[in-house]
Amino acid sequence: QFYQIADLRNGNPRTRVSSPHNRSRVVMTGIVLCAGLGTRLGSLTHEVPKPMLPVAGRPILEYVLANLTRGGVQPLAINLHFRPDAIRERFREWPNLRFVHEPELLGTAGGAANLIRTLGLAGPLLVHYGDILTNQDLRPLMQFNADRSADATLLIHRRPNSMSALAVDADGRVTKFLERPGEHERSLVADPWVFSGIAVCDASIFADVPSTGATDLPRDVLIPLVERGRVYAMPLAGSRFAIDSPQRLAEAEAAVSTGSGWEFVCEGSP
Repeated sequence: QFYQIADLRNGNPRTRVSSPHNRSRVVMTGIVLCAGLGTRLGSLTHEVPKPMLPVAGRPILEYVLANLTRGGVQPLAINLHFRPDAIRERFREWPNLRFVHEPELLGTAGGAANLIRTLGLAGPLLVHYGDILTNQDLRPLMQFNADRSADATLLIHRRPNSMSALAVDADGRVTKFLERPGEHERSLVADPWVFSGIAVCDASIFADVPSTGATDLPRDVLIPLVERGRVYAMPLAGSRFAIDSPQRLAEAEAAVSTGSGWEFVCEGSP
């Protein structure tokens, strides 16, 4: 079986074909950030944790875990905050999955750091936001990061007027990362990319994240690393939905209901 590793030349994604027979398989732990309240989804998350919202009859989190599992990401760990027992009960039989309760919301950086410290994690980690639904094959992202010995490699995509704006050079290095930019700031990044909420991150980059208070992964961890030239990026090759509104949930439902490209969920679910 061959897979494609995205490359960037002249500002556009290009692919080169890589055979897994020619390189050792990249293996790493995965952490899924599931502690957020999902307030933008309104009444849908008053009683249900956002990762448990159904898409085509299955919780969002099941798609995340199945996709990580098919990519060889093991073991897995998730942080929990709102109605944690609902998630624990649904996924208690998932292989190699650990739960860490987060009594005080710590944000995306703080939540990841707390998982790392609590479970004693080290080395490269696959960090996945718990509200991101994708059928992206994550093995090329892991290999891309390993080939460059990067501190972090981000999965990126195109989306106008998103909450982030990234510039990436011909070698895949992120040269600028703006989080929640204004119109003027955004205009300074030609043909910007967007962070997809999935990244390979070395555990060491979270060492200075405070153990209390909310901290943000892009703002407080990734942007300082970009300024030191230690962050790379790879373009999205599959489908992706950020479930942050009822409209996006409906779009994901329509796409997944076709079945095409989402078969791994049935294959990877215990």
